[in-house]
Amino acid sequence: MSTFYHSTRSTHELLTSKQAILQGIAADGGLFICDNLADKRVDLQTICNNSFMHNAILILHTLLDDFTAQEVEKCVEAAYGTSFDSPAITPVTPLGTSWVLELWHGPTSAFKDIALQMLPQLMRVSRHGDGRNVMIVTATSGDTGKAALAGFADVAGTGITVFYPEGKVSDVQRLQMVTQTGNNVAVSGVAGNFDDIQTQVKHIFANRKLAERLAAHNIVLSSANSINIGRLVPQVVYYFDAYAQLVRSGALTLGDPLEFYVPTGNFGNVLAGYFAKLMGLPIAKLTVASNANDVLFDFIRTGVYDRRRAFNKTISPSMDILVSSNLERLLYLLSNGDCERISSYMTQLSEQGFYRISKDLLSALQDTFACGRADDTQTRAAIHKAWTNEKVLLDTHTAVATSVMDAVQPACACRVVLATANAYKFSADVLEAVTGTACTRSGFEAMRELQRLTGIPAPQQLSSLHTAQVLHPHVCSIDAMGAVVSAACEKSF
Repeated sequence: MSTFYHSTRSTHELLTSKQAILQGIAADGGLFICDNLADKRVDLQTICNNSFMHNAILILHTLLDDFTAQEVEKCVEAAYGTSFDSPAITPVTPLGTSWVLELWHGPTSAFKDIALQMLPQLMRVSRHGDGRNVMIVTATSGDTGKAALAGFADVAGTGITVFYPEGKVSDVQRLQMVTQTGNNVAVSGVAGNFDDIQTQVKHIFANRKLAERLAAHNIVLSSANSINIGRLVPQVVYYFDAYAQLVRSGALTLGDPLEFYVPTGNFGNVLAGYFAKLMGLPIAKLTVASNANDVLFDFIRTGVYDRRRAFNKTISPSMDILVSSNLERLLYLLSNGDCERISSYMTQLSEQGFYRISKDLLSALQDTFACGRADDTQTRAAIHKAWTNEKVLLDTHTAVATSVMDAVQPACACRVVLATANAYKFSADVLEAVTGTACTRSGFEAMRELQRLTGIPAPQQLSSLHTAQVLHPHVCSIDAMGAVVSAACEKSF
């Protein structure tokens, strides 16, 4: 039976996965979702006998079933065949009595590579016979931007525009973006925080006049954020593959449960785990790890989502988010597809800044999801502990999750932390945590000192950034973002 995707806010428009991937976001502002995830169960024995590549083929073809098996196989080979520095793609390694799922072995040293090496391949196949040019418009809190740029640079028939919050990403993250080459690439800092930028991107997608103007030039907008279902689905793979690695290593017996600790701000990374659970992975708990921007922590405990709070700039900037877009998909699934209720919640969030879910929905949420938080002091302590005790170098986001893991009661014996970035993307803060001394060095001075102290080399794609030419120095206001997109379309097409 074919799978169709529709908005979380209505079922009026049914799209194939190819159509949903190209469109990015639903016309009514909702996110694309399918209703039969629980029917998409995969055989765990098969998963455990497979490599990452074969698991990717199996799971993507299961969830995106209008792609042929041959199309999916070619996409997987193009995405993962040569661009990762580990043959396992996402290896599982020990951390004391727990485990770390290393998601940073791709070309930009962040977990976003798993999806954003795949999304351009899925779009390429989806565009076949479509004839339109696609402009990708993406807001980033730090890592999505570079991963999207690396995936889409110089892809025929596609342009990409990335916006990041000026002054609120690490030095390395900013340089990764502003030095990006490509004839179809536009990058701009924005005077605002990630939530401001993400909201404005959604307004750009909803701008009918802009859409009509671009359509007259055969251009359509799409997204590389995890609001795009084609960004989210590839992330399901590494949950299943982590289980397979643990079974093969003897750490788990087939059928045993496990739990994941996930540092997250926009909720896409942990939502992929919930997809995996619905598809048969025996997940006991998914624990959401928040930093000082703890809107998700409060929500999971109380059922009240309230963005009316101070925005904190932290040492884990990719999680500095107060509006978690992918939560909308989870609430749709937990409410058994109650579009009217989801639409009401999102309207309340937009107009009043908060919403409160019903008791039954909160109970369903807490059945699977737990939560914890760690401030910058606790995050630094977790980095210091992992290096001192285990000689494992954690980045500032993964350390939020390990801090939470150490503080909460385990749900089962096997606990896995998702490591979302290489530590060298945040060298100054990691160096300060490792040494216990305030760091006044620049990002690249700190990188060299961290290498000297630990003996762990920085990835070449990061260490070489200090000599790269800045090609995109532009910074704009929130209101000017639409004009930046229009100019990028003229440049790219």
